[in-house]
Amino acid sequence: AQGLGVPQDYVEAVKWYRLAADQGNAGARKNLGDRYRNGQGVAKDDVEAARWWQLAAEQGHAGAQNNLGTLYAEGQGVTQHNVSAYLWFSLAAEQGDKGAINNLDRVARQMSQAQILEAKKLLGEWQPKKSQTD
Repeated sequence: AQGLGVPQDYVEAVKWYRLAADQGNAGARKNLGDRYRNGQGVAKDDVEAARWWQLAAEQGHAGAQNNLGTLYAEGQGVTQHNVSAYLWFSLAAEQGDKGAINNLDRVARQMSQAQILEAKKLLGEWQPKKSQTD
């Protein structure tokens, strides 16, 4: 994907990301979501990006959590849902993801106190999933 030591080839990168993602690798799942979001090596597809980011986010991948939160905040590839956005941004922010910290503040300003309480309840119950193969 980055063309380090080989010519940059997103189609080839997607092939390798998919192999690793299908084996439960959270980083590969996040990267595959990135390729779908940006249309690199595959057709641009926010639904597929959300699916792959969801799998990686559930495993605790901070970058995927932040990206998934963005999709929920914007309603792209998923139904817009600020409570879910808050949850994913919070999880990524807890791991030090600076983008998620800013995104969390932004989405919180758009939420009612009841929505924030609901999100915090979900946050308290959240547990990462072990690597899973689908």
